[in-house]
Amino acid sequence: MKINKLNSIILLGLVAIISILVAQLLWTKEAFTLEQKKLSQKTHIALLEVARKLYKGTNHELPAQNPVQKIANDYYIVNIDNDFEPDILEFYLKTEFKKMNITTDFEYAMYNCQSDEMIYGNYISLSQKGKGKQSVHFPKHKNLVYYFAIRFPNETSYLFSSMRFWFVLSIALILILLIYVYSIFTLLQQKKYSELQRDFINNMTHEFKTPLSSILIASKYLSEQNPIKEDKKLHTYTNIIINQSHKLNHHIEKILNIARSDSAPLELKKETIAIVPIIQETIENIQLKYPEASIKIETLSNDYQIETDIFHFTNLVYNLLDNAVKYCNEKPEITIKIAIESACLKLAFIDNGIGISTKNISFIFDKFYRAKNEKSNEVTGFGLGLYYVKEICNLHNWKIKAENNSTNGMTITLSIPYKK
Repeated sequence: MKINKLNSIILLGLVAIISILVAQLLWTKEAFTLEQKKLSQKTHIALLEVARKLYKGTNHELPAQNPVQKIANDYYIVNIDNDFEPDILEFYLKTEFKKMNITTDFEYAMYNCQSDEMIYGNYISLSQKGKGKQSVHFPKHKNLVYYFAIRFPNETSYLFSSMRFWFVLSIALILILLIYVYSIFTLLQQKKYSELQRDFINNMTHEFKTPLSSILIASKYLSEQNPIKEDKKLHTYTNIIINQSHKLNHHIEKILNIARSDSAPLELKKETIAIVPIIQETIENIQLKYPEASIKIETLSNDYQIETDIFHFTNLVYNLLDNAVKYCNEKPEITIKIAIESACLKLAFIDNGIGISTKNISFIFDKFYRAKNEKSNEVTGFGLGLYYVKEICNLHNWKIKAENNSTNGMTITLSIPYKK
């Protein structure tokens, strides 16, 4: 259902953007046509005024028929039934084009009845870049004696320059479409990776639970045997195996459920607890796994209380300690400092491990991230421990920060809002 909805949204968005782009291109084309007509009208008016001025002061009157003819988009001829001077023509052309705000280059030629051909006049460039340019051949027209021709060699580029806004808007829409397509491609890739990740997690859940179930069955059978019951130490160890197996089974379900779906956050069952006894109990459990580890608590009070989910808080502490011990080349020495600073209860987990490179320290709370270092091949795991810690902190609205120590190892600090 969600996949179909996502596909529908993607398709509708793509269709909408393409439709807008097509409409924009059609509007741009229409705007270009309008600009072309506008230039043609202004040119007609300017050339008609030039013809009127050339007739002025002569014995001839401006004919009723329009003397201006548009032969092509950039080519016009003007029939003047009277002799005229090229310098005067050029002056009138410049004047009238300036009045009509026609700022593109133009060139003109006049018909010479003695040579029976068009005589090139001049190339008029407002930017002076076209000075000295020679025109293409101006064709001769039949049945006309005194006339001149005008050509706009840069008409297309002139029209385009007057439509900068339309082209910028079109380019922006094209970029938006490309970004949208790229985003969709990236989204589909992420979806594919998420499916692979989910399959991996499902398989690993099964692989974990099968041997764990066997351990629980064997441990329970072992605890019921008389030699075990009679030996207090063995009975204690057997109960530890059973209890820790149950806890591990619960941990697997919780942690892998987080990694399996970010859309289903954990529900917290908050209660007010004293954190020092919880941390001490967690230290005892971690030292069963790592008896060589030295872990101590530095605190001014054993009565610090916070509102939290006791199960997840215990797991959070366990994960931080476990991570600190695993990434250490010498005897693990971990200090947990508890203090109040700026209305926050600070829990600092300080270790003497190998630390992490500065460029990678910001990634250690990412899901499935495992930094490349000298312990990578020795330490097994899926990169979920610190991700789980970060998620629990987010659910509690706590802040967490990791930084390297000045000598060796690193410090992970939790900032918990605290009210006395």
